[in-house]
Amino acid sequence: MTKEIIRVENLTVAFGSFKAVDGISFDVKQGEIFGFLGANGAGKTTTIRTICGLLNPSAGKVFVDGKDVSSNTSALKPHIGYMSQKFTLYKDLSIRENMEFAGALYNMAGKDIKKRSKILADFIKLEFDENTIVADLPGGVKQMVSLCATLLHEPDLVFLDEPTAGVSPQTRADFWGLIKDLAGRGTTVFVTTHYMDEAAYCGRIVLMDAGKIVAAGTPEELVSKNFPKPFAELIFKNVSAAEKIKDEINTSAYARAENYGAGLRAEIIDDNQFKNFAGKNKNIFETKPSAPTLEDVFLKLVSGR
Repeated sequence: MTKEIIRVENLTVAFGSFKAVDGISFDVKQGEIFGFLGANGAGKTTTIRTICGLLNPSAGKVFVDGKDVSSNTSALKPHIGYMSQKFTLYKDLSIRENMEFAGALYNMAGKDIKKRSKILADFIKLEFDENTIVADLPGGVKQMVSLCATLLHEPDLVFLDEPTAGVSPQTRADFWGLIKDLAGRGTTVFVTTHYMDEAAYCGRIVLMDAGKIVAAGTPEELVSKNFPKPFAELIFKNVSAAEKIKDEINTSAYARAENYGAGLRAEIIDDNQFKNFAGKNKNIFETKPSAPTLEDVFLKLVSGR
């Protein structure tokens, strides 16, 4: 059985009367990519900061590698890397100076910092000289260099808090390539995101809303549990008919439909009745299968749609 690296038990973190995290429990296995999903303000960052020992629980317990974080923060620190959602590099320093500063925080020797920086620069395929000032780097490259600073001391457990927020789609893809590579080398990666498409890269995910866990499991489990019936995309020969068909579907008991591009996308409740309906209207629209996604799960559980 895969070793448990994080265990959270009935964790509550309150600020006055406001519960940012409200009685949550979950575990993370060693070497997995664990996704912590939810909209901004769901409690993701507060949970991470508590696991890292930066905040104290108001109630409950957090264990990392079997040790209670509250009483073992110093001992666990060398084993944890944390890349916050706020930019973690000093923009007026060079890449090299930022690496030296990050290494000094973990009492790394100068020669080890230099060696490790070279390994990480190769890992992210850095094309900029180490003396380049961080402020002069493109946004996506800054994120990559920030990841290097997080990994400099070779942590076993890495927290990445919204690592792809505000970067281009290509940078997001590149970053997730690095995350998968990290996990392949045995590093446990705990990543938060509000991009539902990124969750497909995770082995297991937890979905947070208003400080509570509303769903947990593999991406496939969450989709199949919440949407056991198929979806269908409706492609109209005349788009002006879409609203009338939408109203007709949504007053029925066999499907629910929403706008989808120039057409509709329907969650099918009764397959036979929907097929009969589509057959009667084959001169108005065509249908094709459309698989439910984690975004559908999020909208159902968090937005109530």
